[in-house]
Amino acid sequence: MSIAQNLYHIKSQLPAHVTLVAVSKTKPVSDLMEAYQAGQRCFGENKIQEMTDKWEQMPKDIEWHMIGHVQTNKVKFMAEYVSLIHGVDSLKLLQEINKQALKHNRKIDCLLQIYIANEETKFGLDEKELNELIASKEFKELQNIRIIGLMGMATFTENQNQIKAEFKHLKTIFDTINNQENLKLETLSMGMSGDYELAIEFGSTMVRIGSSIFGNRNYQH
Repeated sequence: MSIAQNLYHIKSQLPAHVTLVAVSKTKPVSDLMEAYQAGQRCFGENKIQEMTDKWEQMPKDIEWHMIGHVQTNKVKFMAEYVSLIHGVDSLKLLQEINKQALKHNRKIDCLLQIYIANEETKFGLDEKELNELIASKEFKELQNIRIIGLMGMATFTENQNQIKAEFKHLKTIFDTINNQENLKLETLSMGMSGDYELAIEFGSTMVRIGSSIFGNRNYQH
């Protein structure tokens, strides 16, 4: 099936309240334009340089989501245009995003990444760190960022019960901190090509899907 057909197929299965982020990392602009022509306006990249190159070449009504792990020294390269930064996992990073957003006179939306997987390689805050962060004076002083939700990645495993438990855990954290006065969360980003149906079942409002739209990734060697 073509990229457009894949997109229509996935979108036909998604509930209206779920946002589809087309994960376009390593894919050429021609592939992204095919998805764009089919109506997709939200793309996820994991390298800031690659995302910036695509932003410069492509239509300006696209929402660019940074879905990879962000290094503080790279924030300035995307601060002008990025729509949403997934995977924010430290006060230091939030402060840098705030500083760069201020330079462009804008507020940048962010998701806090929560560590839910049973894997060493995943990034994120645990529940205690999350609570400490949002209660801190420094966090409350940040005027140019907006925390709109949480994101998390389940363990890469065939064990459906484990994935369910991790998604459920993240939804519980989301509901718990959503009752706090200085946060109004609307986005729960969890679920990728392999597990997005399960994620939606457990309350996800944003899914990140790459290979099911664009085919397998082209890694540059």
